[in-house]
Parts: sequence; C-alpha cells; structure tokens
Amino acid sequence: MVAERRSNATRTRARENFFGRSRGKTLRPLQVGLLHDSLPAFALDLGAPAPADLCDLFAADVEEVRLEIGFGGGEHLHIESGRNPAQGFIGVEPFVNSMAKMMVLLGEDPRPNLRLFGDDATLLLDWLPDASLAGIDLFYPDPWTKRKHWKRRFVNTRTLARFARVLRPGGRFRFASDIETYVDWTLGHLRDHEAFRWLAEGPADWHTPYDGWPGTRYEAKAHREGRKGAYLTFERV
Repeated sequence: MVAERRSNATRTRARENFFGRSRGKTLRPLQVGLLHDSLPAFALDLGAPAPADLCDLFAADVEEVRLEIGFGGGEHLHIESGRNPAQGFIGVEPFVNSMAKMMVLLGEDPRPNLRLFGDDATLLLDWLPDASLAGIDLFYPDPWTKRKHWKRRFVNTRTLARFARVLRPGGRFRFASDIETYVDWTLGHLRDHEAFRWLAEGPADWHTPYDGWPGTRYEAKAHREGRKGAYLTFERV
C-alpha cells in the first residue's frame, strides 16, 4: 500500500508525535504511480550513514544544504529550490497526499537539487551530521491549539537542541505561523536559547514575508479568515 511506502528510514526508535494522520483522500492513479515509480529517486535512506558532506546527496552540484520541515503542498519548497539551483534542499513531509502533490510538481518541473523524506523529521535530524545545514524552515506547522496538546508542538527544547547541532554557525532557522500563541511560544523558546539570535529590529521584520515567498494554500485560507502570518528568523550563533 502507498501509505506503507512513505517511510524511507530504518527506525531505531518510535516517532515523536508531532503530526496527526498520515493520509487523507484517495490518491489519483497518477499520484499513486508517481509515488511508486518516481519517489524512490528522491527519497533519502536513513539506513545508510549520512555522508560527511551533505552536498554529495544531490545529483546537482550544490554548495550548501537547507531543510524544510512539513512542506505541505510543496509550493514554497518547489519554487525555492528552483530559485536557488546552487543550494541543495531536503524536504520532509509525512502526509502521503502532500508528498503526492510534490511528486506531481516534480514530474512537471524536476529538481536535481532536491531530496525528500516522508517520515518523522526528528529521525532525519538525528541522522544528519553536526553543522551540516545552512538553514531550516518550519512554515505553518500544526499549532496544536489546545493547551493539553502543546507538548506536541514541533518547537520544543528537544528539537531546538537538534537544530543547534545540525545548523552551522550563521545558519538560519525560519518559522512562520498565523497562530499567535504558537508565535509567542516559539519566541519564548528561541529568545532564551543560547544558540540562537532573533534577527528582528522592528515589527516590519516579522510582519513582512520572506524574500521570494510565494504564499501557501494554508496561508491564503488563514488570510481569508482574518489571521495574518508572522515570519520569524533566527541565526545560529
């Protein structure tokens, strides 16, 4: 079954429960075919040791590597990897339907500087070498709005320790959300963390989308409902 193919890793521990269901509506035959036939060429195998230089993971000649966690429909990741061909990108998305959408995009417009992982991002983070990433993006993650579920938010002390390990000095962690409590939660965790510095001098710095930001379908829905996004950037010191 397609749902069983989403995992590229030989897991040595249980997933950390940051995401909910792993699939939604029935996939179209084209999507099923792309997941079966095309995804393996992009998928990372965590059963093998990570290369000392992550640039070796890519068919393209790249100079540095960035990670996007939870790429959703793939709008940003596909455009960003096209805008920056000298950078390698790793995209993580455990939701099968979202992975299928990305494969459709790649079928129409391939990206030799892109690799994909369809499982828990913490498994990938633990696999990566120290100081191996130039950037980490976490855009509109599940906010887990109920207080009893806040422990499932991806931004927490454990994941920030992972970010600090895999980001090189000067590397950037970017976070976007339309949920005020999650923005405040993230600021609280990052501003008190010795490994990160918030790059903001005034409100325009977090009210203005990132350079080249294409928007996402989730963001558009939030705007229709009257919620505006916050765009935070932190530097690994």
